[in-house]
Amino acid sequence: MPVPESLLAAYRAARYVVFADNAPVLRIGEPCPELDDLLEAEGAAGAAFVTSFNPRGLPAHEELNQLSFGELCEAADRTGCRIYLGEGRDPKGEWKPEPSLLIVGIARAEAEALGRRFHQLAIVFAEKGKPPELVLLE
Repeated sequence: MPVPESLLAAYRAARYVVFADNAPVLRIGEPCPELDDLLEAEGAAGAAFVTSFNPRGLPAHEELNQLSFGELCEAADRTGCRIYLGEGRDPKGEWKPEPSLLIVGIARAEAEALGRRFHQLAIVFAEKGKPPELVLLE
């Protein structure tokens, strides 16, 4: 099933904020020198920004979202990668920020599998020196 255009537009417009010292803010298709600096400091080639909130792009009950986020944190921890907390934000403020993780050093295929495990329609993946990209999972 294709992702509705309105949801794609929201994903592309979102600000993916990383809670780190230099506070990278990822924007789809726009270079992010702060993320490049973080990747360089971590000795990593890339990273994925993943959430478990609102599976399939549909609003879920807060308790379910929190439970699944705890499971995502555990799964991300098992990757052995460095993890930073963050959140996806709507620049228009029409939807609540979604707690998320930046998983530094994770392989793209592993990040996609993690997103699918938590029934996400997309993740954000970034390689050092390249702008973050929206990766559709369905």
